[in-house]
Amino acid sequence: MSHYYLFIMMAMLLIILPGPDTALVTQNTLTHSKKGGGQTTLGVFSGILVHTLAAVLGISAIIVKSAVLFSVFKYAGAVYLIYLGCMSLWSTRQKGTQREESEMSSKYKDKSGFKQGFLTNLLNPKVAVFFLTFLPQFIDGGTNTFVQLLVMGITYAILTFIWFLLYIYLVHRISAWLKKPSTQQFIQSFSGLVLIGFGIKLVLEKRH
Repeated sequence: MSHYYLFIMMAMLLIILPGPDTALVTQNTLTHSKKGGGQTTLGVFSGILVHTLAAVLGISAIIVKSAVLFSVFKYAGAVYLIYLGCMSLWSTRQKGTQREESEMSSKYKDKSGFKQGFLTNLLNPKVAVFFLTFLPQFIDGGTNTFVQLLVMGITYAILTFIWFLLYIYLVHRISAWLKKPSTQQFIQSFSGLVLIGFGIKLVLEKRH
């Protein structure tokens, strides 16, 4: 794998670019502290691993080639992103929610962070397309393709995990400012709009 280090550099640039995962991790870190952000990151990590295995085993190729399957995944993912965005916007209107109520439901909300991160990746067919178009560019012709794809996919997942852990730490460090009611309301509203925007973008995305 002579292009492995080039792959790592390119992958890091792509990982740092803000997307639905960043919006979710930011929102859940602010709402549920580092634990919520960490669980969301673990969900994202798991979703990437599933896509890696799918790409290696050829399942992603079937989804991309099948107009029906592609559309099912695309619209399911879009609906889920829009749902998360709407829930985020709705939560900014619930200013009168009692602290006791939020503490009682904190366990459920913390656990749902993993589900949000996982489903956001799993139901996004563009991730499958990404793995099928990006990873092959760094494959060496004379060696085992299966192993190369697997190593690059796992590497991408690990790099994503590390980046979000650093990102969560940064968000947590400035959380005193970020957790001000006015700031948090703005970020939650902004995150909600971003998620809805990505959902709409996914709906309008055409197959190539």
